[in-house]
Amino acid sequence: MHRRITTIAALTLGALWLGAAPVLSQSLLDRGKSLFGSATKSLPGGVESLPGGAADLATDEIAAGLREALRIGTERVVGALGRADGFNGDPEIHIPLPGTLAKVQSTLKMVGASTLADDLELRLNRAAEAAAPKAKAVFWDAIAAMTLDDARRIYEGPNDAATQYFRDKMTAPLADSMRPVVDSTLSDVGAIQAYDAMIGRYKSIPFVPDVKANLTTHVLERALDALFLFLAREEAAIRENPAKRSTALLQKVFGAL
Repeated sequence: MHRRITTIAALTLGALWLGAAPVLSQSLLDRGKSLFGSATKSLPGGVESLPGGAADLATDEIAAGLREALRIGTERVVGALGRADGFNGDPEIHIPLPGTLAKVQSTLKMVGASTLADDLELRLNRAAEAAAPKAKAVFWDAIAAMTLDDARRIYEGPNDAATQYFRDKMTAPLADSMRPVVDSTLSDVGAIQAYDAMIGRYKSIPFVPDVKANLTTHVLERALDALFLFLAREEAAIRENPAKRSTALLQKVFGAL
C-alpha cells in the first residue's frame, strides 16, 4: 500500500511539473528579456550602442539631424507664408475679418459698400505676410537651445513632436517678437486707415450696433496658427518622405527611423 501511494504521488507531481512547464518556461523567457534589456541599457549610450537602424545613432548625432531638419523646415515655412499671397491666396489660412466685424461686413454689403470690408481683409493678410519672416530668428534660437534630451524625445515621438514642442515653448516668445511687427505693418499696409474708413461708413448707417475689434491680436493669432500648421506638415514630410531629406545628415538620421 505504501509503495502504491508513493507511486501515485510521484505521478501526480510529474503531471503538475509538466503542466507548469510552459508557465515556467515563459517566466524564464520573460526574465531573460528583462535581463537582456537591463544589460543593453547599461552599455555606453544605452540602446544606442546596439547595431541596427536608429539604435546605431548617438544622441548628439540625432540632435544635429533634428536641428538641421527644423532649420530647413522653418525656412521653407517662412518662405511660403512670408510672400505676397502667402496668406491671402491660400484658402486654408486666409485671414478673414474678426468675428466681431462680421456684422459690419454684412451690413456694408447690403448698402453696396462691401469693398471697404474686402479692402481691410486683404490688408490683414498682407500684414501677416510681412510679419511671418520675423518668426524665423525666434525658431532658430529655440532650435539652438534644444537639449539632447529634448532632441531624443522629439526624434522618437510622433510625426508632429517637434511642432508640439515648439507650440508649447515658443507661442509666447513668438507672439512677443511678432506683435510689434504686425502692429507697425497694419499701419504700413493701410489696414488702420481701411478700418477707420469701414467703421466710419458703417456708423453712418442708422441704428447699427457699436463694434470693436483688436486687429493686431486677430492677425497674430491666425499667423501663429498657420506657422505651426505648416511646420507640422514639413516635419512629417521630412520624417516620411526621403525626397524631402535634402542633406546627407537628414538622410542618415531620418532614414534610420
